[in-house]
Amino acid sequence: MTEAAARAWDQAADGWSASTPIVHAWLREATAAMLSEARLRPGARVLDLAAGAGDQTKDIALAVGPTGDVLATDISPKILDFARGCIEAAGLANVRFAVADAQQPLHAEAPFDAVTCRLGLMFCMDAAAALAAAFKALRPGGRFVALVFGDPANNPCITTMMKVARKHRGLSGSVAPYVEGGLFSLAAPGRLASLLTAAGYVEVAVQSLAAPFELPDAAAYVAFVRSSGSPIMEVLAPLDAKAKESAWREMAEALEQFRGDQGWLGPNELLLASATRAS
Repeated sequence: MTEAAARAWDQAADGWSASTPIVHAWLREATAAMLSEARLRPGARVLDLAAGAGDQTKDIALAVGPTGDVLATDISPKILDFARGCIEAAGLANVRFAVADAQQPLHAEAPFDAVTCRLGLMFCMDAAAALAAAFKALRPGGRFVALVFGDPANNPCITTMMKVARKHRGLSGSVAPYVEGGLFSLAAPGRLASLLTAAGYVEVAVQSLAAPFELPDAAAYVAFVRSSGSPIMEVLAPLDAKAKESAWREMAEALEQFRGDQGWLGPNELLLASATRAS
């Protein structure tokens, strides 16, 4: 399963990297909140799980300063190459990179002062294993922080697109909302807090954050989804090119409902989880 996921993210790496400016603007406030909860300080050692193209890794590296140390990991070698380029372009020398599965411990690298994970934890088929591995990587008193998607009802852009995609595939019935390894796998009320507590963390807190997607129009949002890899693309994969284009057009039309006087604003809800490894 990890190998298949790594291949999928390798295929999406170019689009995800190209979308970095869009993602940075979208997640600016949520990322700042995540790093605040991580309680980073100059000189800290940080493990950034599922680092992707390195947007938040750069913010972490700046927060811990030149005396700090950041290890950015991801299952996709290609997307880590983009992260490396991002960090080098910023002139930062305090980040290392390693291809690794967040569900597997990094014994040789521990301990860290903080472990971070922005929009990656929910894709783990075994989130409990990932939280246990992060716990082992932390020093006593170290902080774990993660951003994941909130409830499907509060993320109507994604659910609207999925509904259209399934219709074009001829799939009937609704999608189970909290499927393991899916976008909303950790969105069920109380699930994330329960997993953190079961893993041995204390000071467990989960808060909801509004993270609206502001773009010129719905077509721009659809273009982002198409380029960055998503469950929507997986649903449409068996269709021929003409059928896919028809589905994408209908999605853009359906998403125009989120256009207002100030432009297009797609609602999104994220959950910010924070916890501490007991001293």
